[in-house]
Amino acid sequence: MSTGPTHAMSGLLAWSAVTALAANHPIGQLHPQGWVVGAVLATGAALLPDLDHPGSTVSRTFGPLTEGISGGVSAVSAFVYRTTRTKRDSKRTGGHRGLTHTLVFALFATVGTTAIVQTSQKWVLPLLMFVFAGLAVRGIMNDWHPKQDSLLITAASAGITWLCLSWTERTAASAAACGVAVGIGCVAHYLGDAITEQGCPMLWPIPLGGKTWFNVAPPKVMRMKTGGTVEMAVVGPIITVLSVWLSAAALQNAGVLPFLGGFDLLPV
Repeated sequence: MSTGPTHAMSGLLAWSAVTALAANHPIGQLHPQGWVVGAVLATGAALLPDLDHPGSTVSRTFGPLTEGISGGVSAVSAFVYRTTRTKRDSKRTGGHRGLTHTLVFALFATVGTTAIVQTSQKWVLPLLMFVFAGLAVRGIMNDWHPKQDSLLITAASAGITWLCLSWTERTAASAAACGVAVGIGCVAHYLGDAITEQGCPMLWPIPLGGKTWFNVAPPKVMRMKTGGTVEMAVVGPIITVLSVWLSAAALQNAGVLPFLGGFDLLPV
């Protein structure tokens, strides 16, 4: 897998790119507050698939709680892998890069988020926002404060959650935008994993090459090592710069950043 910060920024990049380039579509016409909520959800969702790895960034977000959940998700993922693999799939025992690394999972996450936002249950919606806010903060500030980071991340997440709840409209359009943001974040994660050495089985359960868990990946020469020089010195910085640029462009389309005057951040 790519590192937590790279995944998190890739989620923000994907969200900002979609909203900046889709100016004629409703997803590109969100008001600034709605765009920020979507950015938080997409950034957090870009770490969500790694919940199947007990040692991942997401599993450490809220300490023992998320570590326990991660262990359960990993076990379920391993079970699904064992019961659906073909003879050509490897005989692995772990659950990482399994069920949560598929478009099927991304679809369920999208639909589930949409339903939760639209129904606006008293405790489910705040919990949803809190979890994604925590993932976003943990991903971007992965090494913030090694000794007390769970407490600090919880406090920061609570503040972001309050803002997100204040800025989230309980309408079908807003709910759909939130769901799309989560789906975009998950897909960004899959693409990030696909360019690493192992690849990503995002197309499960479609059989490819006789495998239901076919790892989608470019030619080996185009793949990178997780946490290696290419990711940390090249890919990570490029993703960060593009995220800042396209986020600014999306907010400019939403009527923010008036100080730029006639300067168009995204000339057509």
